[in-house]
Amino acid sequence: MRLISRYILFELLKVFGLALGIMTLMFILIGLVREANEQGLHLTQIVQIIPFILPDALRYTVPATILLAACMVYGRMASSNEITALKSLGINPMTVLWPVLILSFLLSISTVWLNDVAVSWGRAGVRRVVLESVEDIVYGMLQAQRTYSSKQISIVVKRVDGRKLISPTITIQGKKGGGSITMSSEEAELRSDVEEGALTIVCRNGELEVEGQARVFFHNDVFERSIPLDQGSLKDEEQHPSYTALNRVPVVIDKLRGEMSDEYDFMAAKAALAMMAGDLGELASEEWQLQDNVLRKNQEKIYRLQTEPHRRWSNGFSCFCFALVGSSLAIRMRNADFLTSFFMCFMPILLVYYPLLAFGVDFSKNGSLPPQSVWAGNLILIAGGAWILRKVVRY
Repeated sequence: MRLISRYILFELLKVFGLALGIMTLMFILIGLVREANEQGLHLTQIVQIIPFILPDALRYTVPATILLAACMVYGRMASSNEITALKSLGINPMTVLWPVLILSFLLSISTVWLNDVAVSWGRAGVRRVVLESVEDIVYGMLQAQRTYSSKQISIVVKRVDGRKLISPTITIQGKKGGGSITMSSEEAELRSDVEEGALTIVCRNGELEVEGQARVFFHNDVFERSIPLDQGSLKDEEQHPSYTALNRVPVVIDKLRGEMSDEYDFMAAKAALAMMAGDLGELASEEWQLQDNVLRKNQEKIYRLQTEPHRRWSNGFSCFCFALVGSSLAIRMRNADFLTSFFMCFMPILLVYYPLLAFGVDFSKNGSLPPQSVWAGNLILIAGGAWILRKVVRY
């Protein structure tokens, strides 16, 4: 029995390792091309972000490759009548299935960890590399295209002479609907300070115009303007609940609930004071609507944070679900063409599992469904795999 289990485990690991290497390499290349196109990265920055993209690639490729390995190994065994021969010797088919079930369970635990690392460490690492390279990225794009534009800033120059921008026109968008600032000068220079998190624009001999206001001239003078580095980045990515590490989720939820409790107490005290003073107009002021919006946003963040652990665990345990369905169906089909078995398994996964996962995540994030609803796809796959497995064992 142990010899059979070791043989099957070796075959699974051989196929899984080869497929994982190829698929992960493809995902990394796709991710690098996407990041380079979106943010104008150079070769140095591309090499730096490879370790941060790796966990993100693995969390997608591991479930797919364990499904491929299960379909290939068990499909070949079934088509060669090896499963039938084992049954004729009185050996339970579960003997050959335990290796893939145990392996996929261990991979599921690893994939949960990869999901957590990818969103909390990997994306933060990519963002940090981009922010540290904002100055080089901007200069590189201005030298090549003479224009650079992000969500918060746009720069057009006549040419670039070393670190000097000749005849630049720089527009900085205002915050929260405020007017934009446009600076035109003979020359300018960019200086980034990673420790301070600021990108400083130094302009000489020019004019400054604030939208809706008068122009200000600074001839024979220097004007400096600093903006946060993330505003200069092409990818304006604010901190999101989905980027929170699993061990930080309860802490952040408690903090948000504390802030909401303090806000409710403040609003109650303010309403009581207004009613005691007979100032009913105060209760209908716009300030109440603004405070209510803040409370709604905090509640939405709490819903999202409560969903995250279930989403990452259900994503991770897709490895076990895929392997259960793939191995059982491959034995049942007895088809030597592993691609046929793979796509026969992958189509219901694509049409059932992922839509149910997306449905559960969307509705649990807005509080319409409990966070546990994201497990619906996993439960259906386990039920389907157990039903097929029962037929494999009995017949």
